[in-house]
Amino acid sequence: MTSTRITVKGERPYDVVVGTGVLAELPGLLGDEVRTVAVVHPAGLPEISRPVCGAIESAGYSVVALPVPDGERAKSVDVAAELWSAFGRYGVTRSDAVVGVGGGATTDLAGFAAATWLRGVKVVQVPTTLLGMVDAAVGGKTGINTPEGKNLVGSFHPPSGVLCDLATLVSVPRDDYVGGLAEVIKGGFIADPTILLLIEDDPEGARLPEGRHTRALIERKIQVKADVVGADLRESGVRETLNYGHTLAHAIERVEDYRMRHGEAVAIGMVYAAELSHLSGHAPLSLVQRTRDILAAVGLPTAYRHDAWPELRDHMRVDKKNRGTRRRFVILDDVAKVTRLEDPPEELLEEAYRKIAR
Repeated sequence: MTSTRITVKGERPYDVVVGTGVLAELPGLLGDEVRTVAVVHPAGLPEISRPVCGAIESAGYSVVALPVPDGERAKSVDVAAELWSAFGRYGVTRSDAVVGVGGGATTDLAGFAAATWLRGVKVVQVPTTLLGMVDAAVGGKTGINTPEGKNLVGSFHPPSGVLCDLATLVSVPRDDYVGGLAEVIKGGFIADPTILLLIEDDPEGARLPEGRHTRALIERKIQVKADVVGADLRESGVRETLNYGHTLAHAIERVEDYRMRHGEAVAIGMVYAAELSHLSGHAPLSLVQRTRDILAAVGLPTAYRHDAWPELRDHMRVDKKNRGTRRRFVILDDVAKVTRLEDPPEELLEEAYRKIAR
């Protein structure tokens, strides 16, 4: 199978390579200056780092494998500090590199550690989950969580490249794979309606790494993000559209203490955003129903606990899109027609939540 190269433009352009056997490109992304490579990977999945470490070692680099906690537990200041200490012990210099291998939480952490070590060293991302490939590892936005919220501490640090080996998706647990579909579906609603048509054509196939539209869905979602990030790296304008559904999603993750999959929270958040779009007079009711239908067809949730609103409302007040006391929501006028809702009244927000409460 041939590989596809999707270029993320901007001040520091790089390629996202999609295909099988793409690890052969890793040494070329590291370059001649690099001597030591720190490979950050989930401790519970050491096997996913072995091919990466092997490719780097065979190219003549010195490799340091650094396991971190699985999932969102990795994205803390304590774990970041442990990585900084390890970089110091193993002599990672400004001309060396970090490679992040794993899901979105691992690549977020690896990117943040690289961005902050010696004020920025080279990073290459090797996502091994659907969520990591189509969203977290692409775009150069890195971050960790705090007790107050998700991704509130971070930086913009574009990678030197992203390698998406589709073969790794076969071993991803089915629920995790389906969770990643939420970000794919989001890309369809905010920018590329063909994504929605492909899923509606074969929702069961969309749930499978071997589905007949799988590669097209992945490449189209990566292209959506590449286009947005290339135009707005630092989230000062159009990049905010990528946060569709995420205001409530991040609040749900906080309430769940990050035990819920990110994609499941985003799915619920998209239904909420669609309801908010309709209730505020922007989107037709058909958009709400289509959102529910597509998410349900692939097995994603569309509702959340009826008694959670007070806590969710408080967490949404600490959101990176807010400006002072003014809350801002990304909503839709229709498919691929994104707008913003500025400081909506409390009653409207609560009414939208009642529509998704079970």
